[in-house]
Amino acid sequence: MTAARRRQPAPAVRRTPVRRGMRVLGALSLGILTASGIGHAVFAHMDSRLAHVDALGGPKGRAASTKGTNFLIVGTDLRRGLTAAQRTRWHLGGQPCDCADTLMLAHVSRDGRRISVVGLPRDTYAELPRPGKLKWAYGDGGPSLTVGAVEKLTGLPVHHYAEIDFGRFMKAVDLVGGVDVCTAHPLKDGWTGLSLPAGTVRMNGGAALQYVRSGYGQDAMDLTRMGRQQRFLAALVRRATETGLLRDPVKLEQVAGAALGSVRTDRQTTPDDLISLVTGLRGGLGVGSLEFATVPVEPTPFRVQGVGTTVRWSAKGAKRLFDALREDRSLIGPAVAPASGTPSPSRSPEQVDVPPGSIRVQVNNGTSVTGLGARVDKDLRGAGFRTTGMPGNTTRHDAEYTVIHYDPGWDRSAAALGTALPYADLQAVPGLGPILRVIVGADYHGITPVRAGEPAPAPQPQPQPVDIKPVRGDRMLCG
Repeated sequence: MTAARRRQPAPAVRRTPVRRGMRVLGALSLGILTASGIGHAVFAHMDSRLAHVDALGGPKGRAASTKGTNFLIVGTDLRRGLTAAQRTRWHLGGQPCDCADTLMLAHVSRDGRRISVVGLPRDTYAELPRPGKLKWAYGDGGPSLTVGAVEKLTGLPVHHYAEIDFGRFMKAVDLVGGVDVCTAHPLKDGWTGLSLPAGTVRMNGGAALQYVRSGYGQDAMDLTRMGRQQRFLAALVRRATETGLLRDPVKLEQVAGAALGSVRTDRQTTPDDLISLVTGLRGGLGVGSLEFATVPVEPTPFRVQGVGTTVRWSAKGAKRLFDALREDRSLIGPAVAPASGTPSPSRSPEQVDVPPGSIRVQVNNGTSVTGLGARVDKDLRGAGFRTTGMPGNTTRHDAEYTVIHYDPGWDRSAAALGTALPYADLQAVPGLGPILRVIVGADYHGITPVRAGEPAPAPQPQPQPVDIKPVRGDRMLCG
């Protein structure tokens, strides 16, 4: 493709939602479906199915070293394996493009216990070296330029490259028996054909494609769709790990073949490297070993002459995210409580509507950690809350997450306590009364200081970067 052809405006066809849904599904399908304990016995003979491209040897400045292993997963718009009838049934119109419309960086921790998946916005502004969008790198210089652009933007090295075609992904979803998704409200989308009732529904491959495509255009950054896609991927992992698929070599090979049938990798990557996305996770991958994030971006689009509307990353937010990957840290934070959760005096208190001293709190330890309830009671009192001073213990001792139970009549008090415990789930319990109850889980890692009062008015308030909190996979599933 010539440079002149690439610079021509694309035809005004309504095709973007189709491509993104297919690419997001396919881009992680390899990692998801091979990341569930799949052994070498199934994949060792699949090397012949992998096509190889030059991706890591091109001219680019090598990024700084990092702990763990980074995979760049790129989705291109090819639709092998889909019939004309399937395209009509699932609203798959439009033409493929020569571009990378989904880019994800998957970081496998050095101890093999965690995979952090970071979505890279396709319209990110990038120097290729000409000004352009990140997705253009594939058309301008193929996988090598794409890898170089990602390394320059993130400051991280790319160790392996996987490029995926998504025509077979729906078949792979069907082979695992479908995936359960849930929604609090009915979803209808004439654009994709989605019609989903409230509650939990098991979706086959075609319906799953409609689900992850829906929501296009609801907000400027496609955040609604991206969140839905991440929830689906988490549900796919759970389905693969709970159905006995891993103990059925015949079906396992069928599913893996559907995922691997159209994969292209860098020339140095082998099936063993792809397997390391998962089999390195000791004891097999569980949904709780996955964490999902998207690069924080500036709140307003960035227009560039000759390029159009692009997205710029929040410098502070992106640095925080990629520093964590470089240092092989979780994007979410510690899973266990530190030695002391007392508020740090250097932190500025968060504003709340209700004075902490008027909020009554009963603390109950839901874990097997001796003395954790007493510690949390002390931390909350240190933050100004009116605790009972008599922490208790729940009947079960396996609570993974901290929960705040509150009577709906005391919702403002619950919001204030939730500000102090920002990682806790708020659950309304009618009839509970004025005392809020905290069930401490294994995720407890301290108190955010709070104070009542009106915040000082900002003279010229500025839009804040769009920074969605990273989420662990098992917190994205149906109850």
